[in-house]
Amino acid sequence: MQTQEFLQRYQQGERNFGHIDLSGASLSGVNLREIDLTGANLTGANLSWSFLSNAKLIGACLRRADLRSAGLAGANLSGANVSGANLAKADLRLACLEAAELNWAAFPEADLGGANLQGVKSDQINFAGAKLDGAKLMAAELMEANLNRASLVGANLTGANLREAHLVEANLRAAILIGVNLIESDLNGAQMRSANLTGADLHRAVLAGADLTEAVLDNADLSRANLAGSYLLKASFKKALLLRANLQGVYLLRADLSEANLRSADLRKADLSGAYLMDAMLGEADLREACLIECRLIRTNLEGAQLTGCCIQNWQVQDVDLSRVDCSYVFTQFDYSAKVAANRLPVDRDFESGELGRQHQEDSSIVKVCFDESPNWEALVFTMRRVELESRELKLNVQFFESAGEQSLLRLSANRLVNGKILGDRILELYPDMLEKVLAKDAEILSLLGLAVPSNNAEPSHKEALLRRQEIYQRMVRQISFILMSQTPDKFSESVQRLLDYLKQQGIPTEQIQKKVISQAIVQRAKQDPAFREQLLRWEKTASDRVRCSMMGEAVRYAITLLIDD
Repeated sequence: MQTQEFLQRYQQGERNFGHIDLSGASLSGVNLREIDLTGANLTGANLSWSFLSNAKLIGACLRRADLRSAGLAGANLSGANVSGANLAKADLRLACLEAAELNWAAFPEADLGGANLQGVKSDQINFAGAKLDGAKLMAAELMEANLNRASLVGANLTGANLREAHLVEANLRAAILIGVNLIESDLNGAQMRSANLTGADLHRAVLAGADLTEAVLDNADLSRANLAGSYLLKASFKKALLLRANLQGVYLLRADLSEANLRSADLRKADLSGAYLMDAMLGEADLREACLIECRLIRTNLEGAQLTGCCIQNWQVQDVDLSRVDCSYVFTQFDYSAKVAANRLPVDRDFESGELGRQHQEDSSIVKVCFDESPNWEALVFTMRRVELESRELKLNVQFFESAGEQSLLRLSANRLVNGKILGDRILELYPDMLEKVLAKDAEILSLLGLAVPSNNAEPSHKEALLRRQEIYQRMVRQISFILMSQTPDKFSESVQRLLDYLKQQGIPTEQIQKKVISQAIVQRAKQDPAFREQLLRWEKTASDRVRCSMMGEAVRYAITLLIDD
């Protein structure tokens, strides 16, 4: 059919031109909206600046066709052969190119936002500067594709083959790249924030200067990849492979590298502040001058790793063998004003072989516990025993105790590497409950130990009885204050009630404790802690009648009244 006849029939309203032969036809700038060209032969046709929105080009042959700046929004090119065609600056928004052949096709600066390119087959396709935001590229064959500076925000490339593809400065923010093949691809300076690369293969890929902040790379293979200078803040690398990867100067702040394999990786001058390295493999890795501020290493393998010049301020190390690391010196502080590591250790010499491991063994086996008052030693011993039973083969010994003013510092030594902060917090958590139990069962404990005080037939003098009751009263006041400042209302209401019952059994009046000590302590804490205030008001609504009417319950309700009046 001649071109003129074809156009005349279209103008007359005909739309079905399936399998028509328009090879080499000149159709530049013509209006062919919603035309049906299924199976048509448009080889070498000039369709530049033409309007083909919502057109059907299913299975059509567009090899070497000129489609520059063509309007193909919503067009259906499923299974079409577009090999070698020029679609520069074409409008293909929401177009369907599923299973199309795109070998050597050119789409520079074309708009394919939301387009469906599932399963397309292409070799050396050109998408340079193209817009592919939200596009569907699942299982697409894009080997050696040119996607430099292309925008693929939110695009789905699950299972796509991008081996040796060029994605320099491409925007892949929030893109889905699960299981994608990016072997030896070039992602230099790419924007990949929040991208999902779970299980992706990035072996030998170039990601220098790329932004992978909050990206997910769990189970990904980045062996021998070049990530020098890249941004990996809060990125997840769980069980990822980073063997011999170049991570010089990378920003891995608060990144999750649990169970990741970084054997022989180059992490010189990398910033791993706050990074999580539980069960990670860093054997023979180069961490010279790396920043490990508040980095958490739990069962991390550092055998043969180089740590000279690292900044280890507040790092948390647990079950880690540092005896086989290669380290001449470290820095224990960071000068934020000058932005340099400070406090060299050792000061005027280098570590001897294995010395860092020995020194860490001493430091990390210490547990510091700070009490607001002098602890009850019986309750403390049982609390320590409880903690030992919770941790396999753990043994704790009191190394030092000092009382300064209203606070008391207890320092314990452990028989192995522990996280001192977590263990100290656990002791403080368990101590109040253990104290109640010890006080309630004090006589029985002494009897079991054969330490019961022999009865004395002589009645104690009035003064002795008064002093004993005063001592019990003061001790109970301190313990009640401690419980009130450390437990939630639903817990301390019963804990303190038991202590009040004990005082009553000893013939000691509790009215002053109820009104002054308990109520004032609750009011003080509620004013300082809004969350506690909310818990208190919730207790008022949910507590049982038995608890509400108890001595402690009355004291709590009196405190709530004071708060409301205030």
